[in-house]
Order: sequence, then C-alpha cells, then structure tokens
Amino acid sequence: MTARFIGREADERALDVLRAECPTHTAQVLVVSGLAGVGKTTLATHWLYEHADSFPDGQLYADLSGQSAEGELGPASPAVVLEAFLVALGASAVPVGIAQRSALWRSMTSGLRVAVLLDSAFTAAQVRPLLLGTPTGLTVVTSRSNLTGLRVDGASVHRLQGLPTKAAVELLALGGGTRVTREPAAAREVVRLCGRLPLTLALASAQLALRPHHSVSALVDSLSGGRGAVDTLRVDGEAVMLTALDMSYKILSDESRTLYRRMGLLPADRHDLSLLTALAVDGEGPRDTGHGADVAVHALAEANLLEETGPTTYRFHDLLQPHARRLGEEGESPGRQERTLRSFVDWCLATAASAESIIVPSHRLPGQDLPATTALPTPLDGPEEALAWLDTHRNGLMGAVRHSSKVGWYSSCWRLTDLIWPLFLRFRPSGMWIEAHRLGLEAARRCGSRQGEGRMLTSGAIGLRSAGRYAEAADWYRQALEMATADDDKRQQAQALNGLGHVSLLTHRLDDARDHFEQALQLRESIGYRRGAALTRRRLGETALADGDLDTAVVQLRRAGSELDSLKETYEATRVLALLGHVLDRAGQQDEGIHLLRESLARFQVGDARSEHWEARCLEWLGQAAEARGDHAESVRRYEAARDLFRRLNPEDAHRLDDRLRQR
Repeated sequence: MTARFIGREADERALDVLRAECPTHTAQVLVVSGLAGVGKTTLATHWLYEHADSFPDGQLYADLSGQSAEGELGPASPAVVLEAFLVALGASAVPVGIAQRSALWRSMTSGLRVAVLLDSAFTAAQVRPLLLGTPTGLTVVTSRSNLTGLRVDGASVHRLQGLPTKAAVELLALGGGTRVTREPAAAREVVRLCGRLPLTLALASAQLALRPHHSVSALVDSLSGGRGAVDTLRVDGEAVMLTALDMSYKILSDESRTLYRRMGLLPADRHDLSLLTALAVDGEGPRDTGHGADVAVHALAEANLLEETGPTTYRFHDLLQPHARRLGEEGESPGRQERTLRSFVDWCLATAASAESIIVPSHRLPGQDLPATTALPTPLDGPEEALAWLDTHRNGLMGAVRHSSKVGWYSSCWRLTDLIWPLFLRFRPSGMWIEAHRLGLEAARRCGSRQGEGRMLTSGAIGLRSAGRYAEAADWYRQALEMATADDDKRQQAQALNGLGHVSLLTHRLDDARDHFEQALQLRESIGYRRGAALTRRRLGETALADGDLDTAVVQLRRAGSELDSLKETYEATRVLALLGHVLDRAGQQDEGIHLLRESLARFQVGDARSEHWEARCLEWLGQAAEARGDHAESVRRYEAARDLFRRLNPEDAHRLDDRLRQR
C-alpha cells in the first residue's frame, strides 16, 4: 500500500515562505532535513511538482546516497552526479576534474529557470559542487542532517518533523479501516511508537491490511516488544524502522520473504519484474513462476518494502537495502546465494544483449551469441526503450561487472562489458566506461579470450580518448593492433588503426592521422565492412579539412554520406551532411553548402538525429556563411543562437562566439 501525501500543508507553506525570503540576486538553496522515513523526499517532490510552472526549463534529480562496488550505501561522488547532469543537459564533452565539471555545470545552467532536487545528501561538501550559480534556479536538498555548512552558501533549512497526530492516525486507517476508529487509544499509541514517521506508519498500516482479523492493540503489543522500539524512538528513530521492517518481513508469505532476501543480495538499485521472476525460482529445475513472482512482488510493494518506479520496475528504499541484504546473508545458504547472483548476472547479460541488438546490431561479436537458456530478458520495445533500460539499470549492470570480476566469472565480466556498449556510446559515463573495460580486459586475459581482449582494448581506448587521456588510449590501440595483426583479424586491425588515427587527428598530427585512416579504410573495404569504411572516410574528410585540402574533404564526405544514407544510419549521415555543407561553403559553393547546412540543422533539431551540440555547430557555420557574403544581421542572429546553445554545452565555445560578436 502506498502512503498518501497528507498532513504536510504547514510544511509546504513553510517552504513557500523560505523561498520568498531568499534574496533575488543570489542562487536559492532550500534544505529539507529530518529523520529517516520522515517523508523528506515525498515533501520536496510534491512541493516542486506544485511549483512546476516556476521552472519551465525543467527539473533534475540526483540520489546522493550512492552505492559502493560491494553494495554498501555511501555518499555518491559529486563528480559522478555532475557527469550525469552535464550529459543530461547535452554537454558534448565532460571534463575530468570535479572543479572543471562544477564550473561547466554552473555555466550551462546560467540564466535557466530550473529546479534541482539533491536527495539524501550526506554532507555540505558533497552538495556544494552541485549547487546552481544562478538566481533564476532553485536547489532543494534533502538530508538526515541539517547541513549547517550550507548556510554559508545562503541555504535556508526546514527541519521536517513527524506527521501531526490526526494525519498520522488517518494514514494508519488506510490499512486498519474501522479497527482504528474502534480503538482510538491504541491507534494513538501506534502513532507514538512509530514516531509519527510516514514510512513506519505506512508499514504498520500495511500490516493491519495484511492481517484483517488482528486488532490494533495486538499491533501495539508487537511494536512494544522485541528490539525495544519505545526507547530507541526517543533517540533517533532508526531502530524503529528496523523493528517495523523485521515485523513486516515476518508476516509476509514464504514466497515474498524468499524474494526479499534474494533481492537484498544483488548489487543493484533497480529491479525489473522479469529479474524478480528469475529470482523467485526455488529448486533445480525450471518452472513457470511468473504468477507467483508477481504475487510476491505485489505483496512486497503493498507492505512498502518495495517502491514501484515504473510499470514493471521496483527499487528498495534507502534503508531497506541493508535490511534485505542482512536477511539474505543470514537466511540463504552459500550455494543459494551464488545461484541468486548467477541468475542476476545472466539476466543482465540477456537483456543487455537484447538492447545491443536493437540499438547497434552491427556491434555484436561473431560467435558470441548467448545460449537461449541463459535467462529471460526484460522485453524491450524499440531503441528508445532499450536506451532507457540501460540508463535505468546502469548501476546494476556495473555491479554485475564488478561481481563477475570479483568471483572469477571472467567470461561474463568481459562479455557484459562488451554488450553494454550502447550505454557507453550514448551516455558517456567516462568513469564507469574506463573501470568496466579495465576489469573486462583483465577478465578476458584470465579466461584466455583473445577476441574479448581485443574488443576490450579498442572499446576501452575510446573511453580513455573521450576522457582526454590520449597517450593511454594510443597505447591500448597499439596493443589491440599487435594482437589483431598476430591473429590476422582485419576488422580488429582496422578498428585499432582508425582509433590511432583519431588520436593523431585530435593531437594535430595530420600526416599520422591520414596514414592510419587510409590503412583502416583499405582493410575495411577489403572485408566488405561498409559502415566502418564510411566512418573512416568521414575521418579522412575531417583530416583534409584540418589540412586545408577542401577538394579532398568534399570527395570523402560525399562518399561517406551516400554510404551511410544507404545503410539508414540517420545520425551519422546527418553529421556527415553538416560537415559537407560547411566544407562546400568554404570551397566557394555557397548555395549548395548553405542548403545542406539548413537541412542538417532541421534534422538535428528533431527526430532520430536530435543533437544540440550539432545544432549549435550548424548555426555557427551558417553564421560564418552569412558573414562571408556580407549579411551582417543574419550572421549575428546565427552566432547568437549558436552561442546560447553553447553556453549550456561548452563555455569555451560560447566565449569564442562572444568574442566574435564583439568584433562584428
């Protein structure tokens, strides 16, 4: 049963007052503090929803509780949160250092009317790099601590207390019904024992709902015994939560208790129903447990031991994960624990393989299809849903990679890293990208998979390159090239050579870049790899452009665009089209160049090729074209539009355009 939002009218008014009292010339920061389970997140979320019209540029959310590699809860790194925020805002590149990320974050949000909810913060130091730097936005922080240190940043603090008694009794009555009315004194005692905390009250209410023939007085007796809930309530309420959780666990069915324990063992923060169905299997042989798992999950959700975050997706509350893990470690045999984690890793492999086949079907390594009996994947309907699944489960997927490495499931470790390539490619989580490929590379070497080792080297090198670690990326590419040459693997040779060429291009060694790209192109064409050949031609076009050879750039880009169009590679084809338009304009073919730039701009603004970074590049190139033909008003309009986008994406580009506009 889900607790209703009741009894918080006074708290909402208090937040309204604090916001109104914030100076209009400084960034607004509100802290909602209080005990665990008091309803901080619910209040903040509901209040922000009520004020959504004040933030037309959107709202961002981050859970700062975090999770370590071993599944322990702990402060989330501000650097990781900043990376996710910057990518969500469309940054084309994310700096490595936290100071640089924070500066980019403040620059990109400057002038935006956005709201940011930083949930479950530990310290002021954890929050400070994530604060907005603009008076037009609002940051709301929830924490068990008052975060007094944030007062020096102008924060106002609202300490959330338990529900008013009347509202608390009303919440208890959601599950207790008329029994609460018949036993008002016992109901008030339950409210007192629960500390008037919404989560604990919801759990107590759920117990009454699940035991329709038990009295409220019996619930009082249960809460009063055991772990000494009354005394602990007067300290900080933490053990009250544990008592309520233990009690809720004990009254569950055997199936629900089993599922709860096994979920607690997983290094994941999200759980799909298909995974929970696999975990519900108890025994050595397969059987249809879909209905049983659905019933068990529903019972856990009814008891507020799970939160539903989507139609078939669930998560534990912060405080429930350690409780479930303890019960799993104590209640499941070592062999059963291993089988549970094996089921989890197999499900990650199966669903990641499905996502890969939908988003980038050409990426799959030959001979690396998973056995049909591995696990039943979560159904994914199209690229958008596949990408959403990867994003939602990124922490669990990384947890599966880490666990596989830790326990010696080396084949699973590198194969899962390889299968979640679309996650790295589209969302660019640089830290996770590099860590996963380091683990995957070691795993591939330990299990003797040269194919896996080669893939980990080339894919991992892209992550290193994207993070600006060019020397290390080049070293990984060279190792991959040596392996591929020894194995006479032309496709991998071309991949490594193409990567070395890109590193050379980025470091302005154009002759080296051209040599590497030409070798890669020859290899890709010799094996009929059309998409790869087209992408290499695009790089050759960029190299020619950097070298001032516009005629060669036009030839290479035309061929690359035609091939990508025939392969229905919409995004890549549009990038090539924009580059071609820019080159044609510079080469004196203004009419065709401007036409292609305008067409590319329209594609980047909507649809499959949507990209604010490339939209800004097109606008800047159109501004240059207008400036070259003497259309002052048009050039200023295009430059200003590009600058406004770059302010959110790359401050250096924005400053460059500001300088250009001042010179106009």
